[in-house]
Amino acid sequence: MNRRRLVRVPASSANLGPGYDALAAALSLGLELEVEEAGGFSVECDVPGVPLDRSNLCVRAFEALRPIDGHAFRIRSEIPVAAGLGSSAAAIVAGLSAADHMYELDAPIFEVARELEGHPDNVAAALHGGFVVCAGDDPARFDPPAGLEGVIAIPPEPVSTSDARAALPSDVPLTDAVHNVAHASLLVLGLARDDFSLIGRGLSDRLHQGRRAQLYPRSMELLGLATEMGAVGATISGAGPTVLFWCHWQQTGAVLAALSERAAECDVRRVMFAPGGADVSGIE
Repeated sequence: MNRRRLVRVPASSANLGPGYDALAAALSLGLELEVEEAGGFSVECDVPGVPLDRSNLCVRAFEALRPIDGHAFRIRSEIPVAAGLGSSAAAIVAGLSAADHMYELDAPIFEVARELEGHPDNVAAALHGGFVVCAGDDPARFDPPAGLEGVIAIPPEPVSTSDARAALPSDVPLTDAVHNVAHASLLVLGLARDDFSLIGRGLSDRLHQGRRAQLYPRSMELLGLATEMGAVGATISGAGPTVLFWCHWQQTGAVLAALSERAAECDVRRVMFAPGGADVSGIE
């Protein structure tokens, strides 16, 4: 009987304000990858423009652990591409997880995923779910606090991750570095205590968002309106342009309505902070 696996992987939001390349959270949008042993190699995907050959990220990740010849790949995804929501990390984690589970490889999935992605935060959240703190080779994970929800606003102009990284200097003022260490600590403490006041205070960033403002001016404008619209705060998701609005569940409806009116050009969606990471099941 041919082996078949279905992998479900969540989207992710990285940086979370002050936690550049160190903090991330899994979100309730998802990617599904079905891999089946077949008579030949093929790729199907419901996302327009995604490569349907060996350059596909799910395929490349699978091939990092196992030859792809004789496998059929079927991909379905809710995660917008080039939006800062971890679409590439989800694809990489899905491909690696499928190969590892199908052939019982016991592979170091996080290490391989981090190498393929180039940074650890999105792949850690996609793999483990919840919130992650990336320090060294072993990310620390914890559950989302009760009552915390999100609303995302995705402006229509995509942002290249390479352009976003190129916009950052190699050195930053010591005061900015200290600010981010302090506020990242406040954020994690607020999440651990379920303290929304600390969460809101902890979202402040001086390292990356302002220095990339020319790449996503509309995103920065919306970020500045977060508390006025009733959110706890807001952050640029990953490299942008998506803005993640952090909300207590009682605020979410009002924030969603305000954004739908004031950011009509954006794709506005309610999202949950997802506790679960990559999930693999066999298909009979």
